[in-house]
Amino acid sequence: QLQLVESGGGLVQPGGSLRLSCTASGFTLDYYAIGWFRQAPGKEREGVSCISINAGMTNYADSVKGRFTISRDNAKNTVYLQMNSLKPEDTAVYYCAAVSVTIRARCVIIAGRYDDGYWGQGTLVTVSS
Repeated sequence: QLQLVESGGGLVQPGGSLRLSCTASGFTLDYYAIGWFRQAPGKEREGVSCISINAGMTNYADSVKGRFTISRDNAKNTVYLQMNSLKPEDTAVYYCAAVSVTIRARCVIIAGRYDDGYWGQGTLVTVSS
């Protein structure tokens, strides 16, 4: 079964940190750009970050720049999202998505670009005191 599984979500106080993981099973991430997206209650899904196949390019939404870091470990078939200095407005369900691409050093955080790929089921992050 080909799937992505997110983990690492939970409840954290403002200013705290979490690391999300996105692990693929049934296929290798070596040929996939990866994006992280989130959806807060009552809001539309928004792009958070992405990383290219060779990790040569990363992109971040303005709202998370300087606080979040995306990385990948192809040997573990996993992509990470390190989230620091968390704010209540970061509360959302976080999803990872993978899309097969031919350009190894490019990625975009546009959800529609991942429609032909794979999406995980999401992991809930709650930032609250």
